[in-house]
Amino acid sequence: MAVLDGAGLDVDFHLLSPKGETLVFDERKSDGVHTVETEDGDYMFCFDNTFSTISEKVIFFELILDNMGEDGQDQEDWKKYVTGTDLLDMKLEDILESINSVKARLSKSVQIQTLLRAFEARDRNIQESNFDRVNFWSMVNLGVMVVVSAVQVYMLKSLFEDKRKSRT
Repeated sequence: MAVLDGAGLDVDFHLLSPKGETLVFDERKSDGVHTVETEDGDYMFCFDNTFSTISEKVIFFELILDNMGEDGQDQEDWKKYVTGTDLLDMKLEDILESINSVKARLSKSVQIQTLLRAFEARDRNIQESNFDRVNFWSMVNLGVMVVVSAVQVYMLKSLFEDKRKSRT
């Protein structure tokens, strides 16, 4: 979970088990990673922004379900095509293990890249906000400098004016 945009970049997070027990409660966090051992049932999670009623937030979150659908059925499908020696069967199991390892690592890489993209989006929003703020205060500073220079020119002119009335 990561708060990408919004005032304060923080939010409350609740995770409840199917039995209604609180598994995770984070208060005013900008990001977080939680690992939970699951059981059958419906889980409830909530991102709460009630402490900040004025500003809205943009949140990135991802659910990663490990070991879903890996009941060994795929491996049994491979074994029915094997005919011949045990040596070939052992090589096939080694290849299958390597393929599953590569698949798991690629899946983790995709998850990490997605999380990094979320952090990049949050940082870009902060940079754009800072850019706008710097531009605004630069314009205010420029306006003050123009007013001060005009006042200084007027004051210098008034020093060199002859205020006496001359009769000719």
